[in-house]
Amino acid sequence: MSEYYKPHRKPAWNYGGPNWKLSRSKIDLFMSCSRCFYVDNKLGVARPPGFPFNLNSAVDKLLKKEFDGHRARKTTHPLMKEYGIDAVPLQHAQMEEWRDSLRAGVSVLHKPTGMLVRGGVDDVWVYSNGELIVVDYKATSKDGEVSLDAEWQNGYKRQMETYQWLFRQNGFKVSDTGFFVYVNGKTDREAFDAKLEFDVKIIPYTGKTDWVEPTLHDIKKCLDSDVVPGPATLCDYCNYRKAAVEVSSAVSARKVADRPLAVKPKSTPPAATASLF
Repeated sequence: MSEYYKPHRKPAWNYGGPNWKLSRSKIDLFMSCSRCFYVDNKLGVARPPGFPFNLNSAVDKLLKKEFDGHRARKTTHPLMKEYGIDAVPLQHAQMEEWRDSLRAGVSVLHKPTGMLVRGGVDDVWVYSNGELIVVDYKATSKDGEVSLDAEWQNGYKRQMETYQWLFRQNGFKVSDTGFFVYVNGKTDREAFDAKLEFDVKIIPYTGKTDWVEPTLHDIKKCLDSDVVPGPATLCDYCNYRKAAVEVSSAVSARKVADRPLAVKPKSTPPAATASLF
């Protein structure tokens, strides 16, 4: 068993177990591939984890510190003034709890399905009329202006909409328009000089949360079924597992080493599960 990837989760953390919760990222996984979602949450075998984006995490942490300074002083950040956003970072006793996606987050028990839904938000601002603004930090490094036009960024939009829905379910008045604080690393400098410089842009996005409720019912129906959903056509993980199963007979006919490689790989792909295909 690889120390980097342990595929079988303890039953208590699977659907039906006392520790299972429906996170914002799990909702997005369902939207991406219902089979991967089912295998993860019902059968307890998650996709192999991706590599951490430590630079992005560092940017998030520094942005939070910067906006927290204005939160403490109840002042508007200069960037908010530049974009004409008449608001301040929200002061609230649960702010750090809402940010903690692993242990708490913004959560609600969805009574029609009995599922506890939660997600960790980057920031919340507030207008003078008390209306909350969901804010998400994003970091990249690309030529040209950042935008939300790419198809793969639809997940960013669903992320914000899920947070807006969660806050409304908790009784807050929430603006339809949230903001992405998008930072773009500059690559046109003459030298690195042990520092990165960024352009910072605020991108407004008007969310629509009408898809959340029916999606939760679809998720409940999926998890309560004994039938494994079909794979998504463009799912890299499903396509890999299918290809692995197709060649498994050829592999079994060959002589297989009874000992692992001398050099341990940094990651181990999930074993093919023939019963799913």
